[in-house]
Amino acid sequence: MPKRKALILVVDDDIRMLRMMKRMLELEDFEVCTANCGEAALKTFEKETPALVLLDIMMPDMDGYMVCQRIREFSQVPIIMVTARGDDKEKVEGLNIGADDYVTKPFSASELAARVRAVLRRVNSQEITQDAVFRCGDMVIDYASRRVMVNNHELKLTSTEYKMLSYISLNAGRVVTPDQLLNKVWGEEYVGAAHLLQVNIARLRKKLGDNAKEPNYIQTRPGIGYIMSKPS
Repeated sequence: MPKRKALILVVDDDIRMLRMMKRMLELEDFEVCTANCGEAALKTFEKETPALVLLDIMMPDMDGYMVCQRIREFSQVPIIMVTARGDDKEKVEGLNIGADDYVTKPFSASELAARVRAVLRRVNSQEITQDAVFRCGDMVIDYASRRVMVNNHELKLTSTEYKMLSYISLNAGRVVTPDQLLNKVWGEEYVGAAHLLQVNIARLRKKLGDNAKEPNYIQTRPGIGYIMSKPS
């Protein structure tokens, strides 16, 4: 039986851009559904349950930030924001509200497909560990169910946040360098993207309730990387 193609929801109010991205992804062997506004995106998402959302930021009725926030209320499906060239503010805001990655206009079909595949790889990859559960203070990571609890409350982590946390915890007691983390979580093409990592670490710490100055879980070694203490 042939492997089912991943379904991508593409959202953009520019019909020409929407058609172009749809065609690009179909040529790269993805299945695609589309929406040309925020409300339509949410309805299509609920109906089709896509594997990933490619979401333009600048839309008139409901911008991409709001759509991302609405999706994050009930789903952790990966989201890639489509941003304007060189607009770091757009990229940071998108990551802060729960997006997993971004792609900058203009882009080629190969770049778009590479971004989509990299994010899907992160979601679908599984960590192998001898221990099913990791405990650090009030935090518990259940690797089998991919659940994270802090003070007996389950956290709503994106796939990227979970991958970062699980990789650091699986290396507890050892420093994980920024490039190691970028390579493992995002892929080798992201090595050196320190800004991307810093934003995501800050977002993860906020969800954990971890103070960067006096962290309980993820500690920073300035100029070296990140470390988590081994369970006692």
